[in-house]
Amino acid sequence: MALANLHLKFARVFYQRCFYLFVSMIALIVVAPFAQDFERGPLIVHVAQVLVLLAAVAAVGRTAMPFVIALLLGSPPVLLQLAVMLGLDESANVVTLSSAFYVAFYVVAIVYLLRYVFSPEVMTDDKLFGAASAYLMLGIGWAFAYNVAQSVSPEGFRSASGATRTFFDLLYMSFGILSSNGPGDIVVVGSKVKSLVILEQIVGVLYVAILIARLAGIYPPKQEKA
Repeated sequence: MALANLHLKFARVFYQRCFYLFVSMIALIVVAPFAQDFERGPLIVHVAQVLVLLAAVAAVGRTAMPFVIALLLGSPPVLLQLAVMLGLDESANVVTLSSAFYVAFYVVAIVYLLRYVFSPEVMTDDKLFGAASAYLMLGIGWAFAYNVAQSVSPEGFRSASGATRTFFDLLYMSFGILSSNGPGDIVVVGSKVKSLVILEQIVGVLYVAILIARLAGIYPPKQEKA
């Protein structure tokens, strides 16, 4: 009896993998601003990003192909950021390359996650957490894209402080744009960055509309009694 209960608990953990992906991203969003106050702040943020990456690999790796692709795209940014943390290579090109790999990883992970969420099978709790996770991944993935844009074109962003925007600054800006609330105190002046902003606004609106349509479509209309 005890072994059977233990098996059921393990099966539930494995089944609710999208829930852990959602929790890991919430943790990243909460931890990122506080980490800036510590000397080891970048390392803390990096660990949180790695946890999100691992949770995403588990969430999309339901078959061999998505698992291998996600793992191949997720490994380089982890190793590159680790090299920066250890002081092996702190050049701006390494940071930019790491962010670019993260963007590619999030694009692939979102595609596989949405394919799972919008599959014709019955909508489950895990799929609902998958839908919420995909929305958070859009915001985080775009933050990495803005980080790449900042490295390539620093003059594309302006803020009251005038300093280089941190990852959390770009994360805050990304979710503001995704939810159509605006970029906050960061002013976007570069035409290339503005294109990214427009694309994120379009994707944010379409995602919510398509998700609502999907949720409405799984419930057949009630038949009136004669």
